[in-house]
Amino acid sequence: MIDLSRLDQEALHDWIIARRWFGSKSREVTQIDIAEAIVLREESPQLILLLVEARFGEGTHETYQLPLGLRPAGEDWSDGVISELDGWTVYDALVDPAHARELLHRMRRNDTEITGEEASLRFRWAESAAAGGGGTVDVRPVGVEQSNSSVVFGEALILKAFRRVEPGVNPELELLRFLTERGFPNIASLAGWYEYEGRLLDATLGILQEYLAGARDGWELALDGLAVDPDALIDELRALGGVTGDLHSALGSNGSDPAFVAEEPSTEALALLTADIDEQIERLFIDLPDSEALAPIQGRGQDVRELLQNLSHLNVSGRVIRTHGDLHLGQTMLSDRGWVILDFEGEPARPLHERRRKRPPLRDVAGMLRSFSYAAAGARILNGTEVDDAWEDRARDAYVDGYLEHVDSALLPPGQQAIDQLLAVFELEKAVYELRYELNNRPDWVGIPVAGILRLLDAAL
Repeated sequence: MIDLSRLDQEALHDWIIARRWFGSKSREVTQIDIAEAIVLREESPQLILLLVEARFGEGTHETYQLPLGLRPAGEDWSDGVISELDGWTVYDALVDPAHARELLHRMRRNDTEITGEEASLRFRWAESAAAGGGGTVDVRPVGVEQSNSSVVFGEALILKAFRRVEPGVNPELELLRFLTERGFPNIASLAGWYEYEGRLLDATLGILQEYLAGARDGWELALDGLAVDPDALIDELRALGGVTGDLHSALGSNGSDPAFVAEEPSTEALALLTADIDEQIERLFIDLPDSEALAPIQGRGQDVRELLQNLSHLNVSGRVIRTHGDLHLGQTMLSDRGWVILDFEGEPARPLHERRRKRPPLRDVAGMLRSFSYAAAGARILNGTEVDDAWEDRARDAYVDGYLEHVDSALLPPGQQAIDQLLAVFELEKAVYELRYELNNRPDWVGIPVAGILRLLDAAL
């Protein structure tokens, strides 16, 4: 194997922190170390899977996956280049079809690669997936950079490589495996995955699943639908509510697997939930800057906290189950078999153990309702589409009606008032999260969560 200790550390550092998937750009990165290197292909083009640790000034670190490709420097290769080393071009292997195929073939073969006695890579093919074959398939990296990196194989399968890795099973693998084994139709079914076990951590590195060729992204569909036929869009959102209800019913239907048993939440768990949201509200309003967009809620932090306390006075809250965790229109696609729900990772900013926690299913519903506010506002901001003020209310009603017709009612609080109150709690949590995000990333969009918070305050009057 090439001596990676001679790799230009400054070039590696600069390349990693410039990536969209590097999640700590605002923190001081003091050092980036290669913590693990496992050779997967020795002949040219070489493939080495790296785990790198980004270290920060306060002594903490994050671990990232970097499959590294190496080609002779004389070859015409310019995509994803990191550095030159001893006559080799060193680059991101996920932009190279040869290396993507290597990962696919290893999953098909259920390979296990071991390095020494301290670490192993395990490649797995899902038992429910079609039998894996050999041969060459067309490969294309998904060009848009996200928090992960994706590669499409023959318009039939898509690999998602998790760039930041944390100890434990990624919830996307866990939920997709559960739903695929039960034949749930409204997901992109799991085909395979690969994982690391070793001295650093045990972690999921990537998943392979069905690719939905020709399906339409839910967010883009909503923006187009608002411009062309808002009434038809309402019908589609009612169907999406039904699919969400079916999803929660499936996730709460297993009585034997402890990870998927629906449970009664404890009084302490409900109190902790409220306290966490209250703390988020308090922190946000302490540092709220002065601006015209924020004027409607300026100085109203105590009102928002009192609203939360009033909404939280519920004797029962239904059951808690594994949920999607980050449900919005951008996590859906409309395919020839109806709506499909994607991206079961949960909120990337939350630690893995929090994303795997069981929660009331209405938290997912609240996330989607907030997405309708974003769709109406986004249509105006991005496309200049004038949206009827009543459209959001109609969309909300249609989605919730579809949801309640399909979900197992045993998972929900008894009675419509209790359902509405719990939904409002989670909408408030989401709107506060959105406001913090927009203040940090898109100041021109802060009016959307501000309107959501005002809506909830006005409804309480």
